[in-house]
Amino acid sequence: MRVLVTGAAGFIGSHLCERLLRDGHTVVGLDHFNAYYDPAQKERNVAHIAQVGGDRFHLLRVDLRDLPALRAAMPGVDAVVHLAAMAGVQPSIREPLVYEDINIRGTLHVLQAMREAGIQRLVFASSSSVYGNAQRVPFAEDEPVDRPISPYAATKKAGELLCYTWHHLHDISTICLRFFTVYGPRQRPDLAIAKFIRMIDDGEPIVLYGDGSSSRDYTFVLDTVDGIARALERTSQPGYAIYNIGHSEPISLRELVAHIETAVGKPAHIHWQPMQAGDVDRTWADLTRAHAALGYAPQMPIADGIAQQVAWYRDQTK
Repeated sequence: MRVLVTGAAGFIGSHLCERLLRDGHTVVGLDHFNAYYDPAQKERNVAHIAQVGGDRFHLLRVDLRDLPALRAAMPGVDAVVHLAAMAGVQPSIREPLVYEDINIRGTLHVLQAMREAGIQRLVFASSSSVYGNAQRVPFAEDEPVDRPISPYAATKKAGELLCYTWHHLHDISTICLRFFTVYGPRQRPDLAIAKFIRMIDDGEPIVLYGDGSSSRDYTFVLDTVDGIARALERTSQPGYAIYNIGHSEPISLRELVAHIETAVGKPAHIHWQPMQAGDVDRTWADLTRAHAALGYAPQMPIADGIAQQVAWYRDQTK
């Protein structure tokens, strides 16, 4: 199968491309290489993909807002995995128009280019952020998600709705995956775990928000990628579905820092600040539906996953 992956040079995208190539697929990777974080990290990610895929990996430097370039990438493609997006809650509060432009208009462009090319299989990367501060735990896919508390979350909910509309109108077999706080080697440097590892290792103080009791359902990147690969196979069947892709074992902020301290081998120096607007109190994935439909079952314990990310970080800084 020839699979087009948007956001291919990024954290999750690069791991996914390697998985698809190892599974025998041909991959067309799209990425804009914007300056949201150092493009050199993405270049290193692409080098890893190329080592795995050889001439079965084709890289295109494309901005999602460039509809003609997207159209040109589609011929011969059997399925699309749409990962590319502006990510992050706090940056979305500061720059909501950028998030609307890339996450909503960019997704519309992907969908329109797929329709014009007759491509009928799609996996869309959504986010646990769409649940907002849902009170029922764990978060199940039938939970109402009409109260997002950040522009980022709102754009992801909008993406799910657009995907449903194109499925309804044009029979595109679509699966939306709600990712829960993905971590591991190649994680974006602006994300909390990556920042904490670097700062604790350097002896710098870290800033924690709230009282340390907020919790996240941290999910190792290769478990996330396994969920994507399983969903991609499932798109061979017609329909539209939403699945959580998490670990279903929430970890408090204090517990997370303790795991990082252990893996780094140094204590954290903590500065406490009040909770930030837009941040949710907890995330917790109900995996019942994903397990039943996709056979999805995450494997990586948090302590082992953090240790792998620390080892990768130290290898990169040599």
